[in-house]
Amino acid sequence: MKVLVADKFEAAGLDGLKAVGATVEYHPGIGTEKLSGALAEHSPEILVVRSTKVPAGVTAEAKGLRVIVRAGSGVDNIDVAAAQSRGIKVCNCPGMNAVAVAELAFGLILACDRRIPDQCVAAREGKWNKKEFSKARGLKGTTLAVVGVGAIGQEVITRGVAFGMRVIAWSRSITEQHARALGCEFGGTDTPALHTLAKQSDVISVHLPLADSTRHLFGTAFFECMKPGAIFVNTSRGPIVDEAALRAAIQSKGIRAGLDVYEDQPSATEAAWSNATVKLPGVVATHHCGASTDQAQMSVALEVVRIVRIFKESGRVEHEVGG
Repeated sequence: MKVLVADKFEAAGLDGLKAVGATVEYHPGIGTEKLSGALAEHSPEILVVRSTKVPAGVTAEAKGLRVIVRAGSGVDNIDVAAAQSRGIKVCNCPGMNAVAVAELAFGLILACDRRIPDQCVAAREGKWNKKEFSKARGLKGTTLAVVGVGAIGQEVITRGVAFGMRVIAWSRSITEQHARALGCEFGGTDTPALHTLAKQSDVISVHLPLADSTRHLFGTAFFECMKPGAIFVNTSRGPIVDEAALRAAIQSKGIRAGLDVYEDQPSATEAAWSNATVKLPGVVATHHCGASTDQAQMSVALEVVRIVRIFKESGRVEHEVGG
């Protein structure tokens, strides 16, 4: 069995693939433009990608390809319908980066509350302003809304409880019993309940996949419900937020935002980029690096090895999307 790995991958993962009997073609950074050629040259049965896009045109020419594995938790960089229409199965590695993303979410929450980036900038400019930066609410006793209770959301709930926060969870599928089992309160399942939750929350952390039902879910109506000066954190997908509406809320209500993802973020790992939202006061911005810890990438790599081993042995595809 031949496996083409088209993005940077842990050495332990490459060794693991070879250990289960796979022939590995490793081409990190090959990019979408050259992916079709690599598939034609190597004829792999399995393609492993992390951030490389796999559009319909790529799978249309992929002779012998049977499985695409996304080495991460989402599949929005893969045209799943196009792949499946050609009999190619698509799967991912859910939950493997949950701890890493939850850690970043709390880093953004703390950075917004204590204005850590602003303090660093002032210090580097030779300015001492204890009077200004001593003003902070603190997290203990505040209300944290966790929107989305998958693996990442659950890790955020655990950390919110540890910080002494009142944690309320919202999800399309959550029940009161599920919320109690997670150690938090039930925040509802529909959009009106989400808006009600926004009215009572000091911090809102979003952990939802991108879908038709979530695109611009956080728009003008939602931000109008948020408390003045509350914190909004998004470490999931950029297009679930209407950034123009968020900017208006930042400017009119003093909302603080911690963002790891954006509507217009570059697809390349390095690029010139200008975003109106991140230029506003009160915004803490990171570079879609939520899953980028050594611990998370090792977990993902080992899960990819497990997926390949099971497929090789039984033909079954773990975590198949739509399967």
